[in-house]
Amino acid sequence: MSEIVPRGDAHADRLGGTVPPRLAEAIDALDMSEDRSARVQMLIDIARRFREVPPSIATRPFDRANRVKDCESDAYVWASPRPDGTLDYHFAVENPQGVSARALAVLLGDALNGRPVDEATALSDDVVYEIFGRELSMGKAMGLMGIAARVRHFAQHAPAPVGSGAR
Repeated sequence: MSEIVPRGDAHADRLGGTVPPRLAEAIDALDMSEDRSARVQMLIDIARRFREVPPSIATRPFDRANRVKDCESDAYVWASPRPDGTLDYHFAVENPQGVSARALAVLLGDALNGRPVDEATALSDDVVYEIFGRELSMGKAMGLMGIAARVRHFAQHAPAPVGSGAR
């Protein structure tokens, strides 16, 4: 099991007191932005690093089972297991205007790929508000929370590591 970093600030109450370590670092970096427009620019820059699901994992047309419910950006999530029992998360965002979905995919991938699955199972939907702020529309928030929920789902159902008898 990995250590989930307790946040010692106002974020902790909203997120159940825990955030995966790499995601906590990213949120802290976003929190250092001077104002809302600087934070938005940081998120746009993060979204530019988005890399779509590799063809070895999925190709169009994507299986609807991987589609994120309620996501306006028509996002999809997959997970591929590593021999050590960790997962790599893969994303597709079909809407070309899906900047927030792309940014969240990059942040989640950076924070959780190859990390112990308990870090993803502890992921709260409220992390979306920590990243993007409370100004999100209900529709956008639901879609982004859906992406986090799909990641959490895959982590909760991850196969046992190769060579182990159980999880």
